Amino acid sequence: MARNCGRRAVIAAVAAAAVIGLNTPALAESAAVERGAASWTSPSDDEVRSRLERYLETTAADPQTRRKAVETFVTAEGSDRLDRVVAALAVVDPRVPKLADVKPPEPFADADTAWLANSPAGPSDSFLGDAVRLYVARQLVRCGLFDDAMPLLASLDVRTSIDPATLLFARASCQHWLLDVEAAIETLDRLLERGAELPVRYERLATLMRKDLDSLEDESLDHIARRMRDITRRLSFGRAGPTTRSVQDGVIESLDKLIEKIEKQQSESQQQGGGGGAG
Repeated sequence: MARNCGRRAVIAAVAAAAVIGLNTPALAESAAVERGAASWTSPSDDEVRSRLERYLETTAADPQTRRKAVETFVTAEGSDRLDRVVAALAVVDPRVPKLADVKPPEPFADADTAWLANSPAGPSDSFLGDAVRLYVARQLVRCGLFDDAMPLLASLDVRTSIDPATLLFARASCQHWLLDVEAAIETLDRLLERGAELPVRYERLATLMRKDLDSLEDESLDHIARRMRDITRRLSFGRAGPTTRSVQDGVIESLDKLIEKIEKQQSESQQQGGGGGAG
């Protein structure tokens, strides 16, 4: 589960929250009140179990194996629902444990992920495909592989997800890092519609990200610094292709504009100062 990567991400975010000193519960509650009724709901464990059982009936697994899968969902260690669903699916589908065992940033082999694509070759039942797509995307997000996670997350529907909170949080994390500001704000606002029901880590980090985006100015030094940080991230994964070069070109262009703006302000200030002295 790439625990080290996930732990680093949480520690960094919590540290940032401590520095900023946000009153996150109050902010989340206020935002939820302003937005009114939530646009999504989280299914209960019983509902997810029923969906799992219906899916299992469509597989070639024998009754004993199907019972084992359901038992795995019910008794699997830990309370994370997505982990338990994937553990149950691994009982009946040999492709699932191959993905579950991968530890990002170790790459996923094309042969292992091709069946997850939204295509005629993909799984006939969306329950399996959607659950595993979300699981893999969450692994990728935890280790900073946001570009890889986004295509998987984009194909998922919050209304039918077994874990809509994780889906929205993972999607917002990608959008926040990749500076898709408008999309990130929309996703975070939707996630925080049910702020009081979210896991504490989701609610606090989502509120932190939402507040952060409110203060981010396009083409500011902060905005440029974040894009430079993204370049460093991409290069750390050996991603030196066209996308990274495009981000680099954009940073250089923005720096040129910022320098030109500063020089213009200094020139105007000097001219005003000179004019005042002559009077």
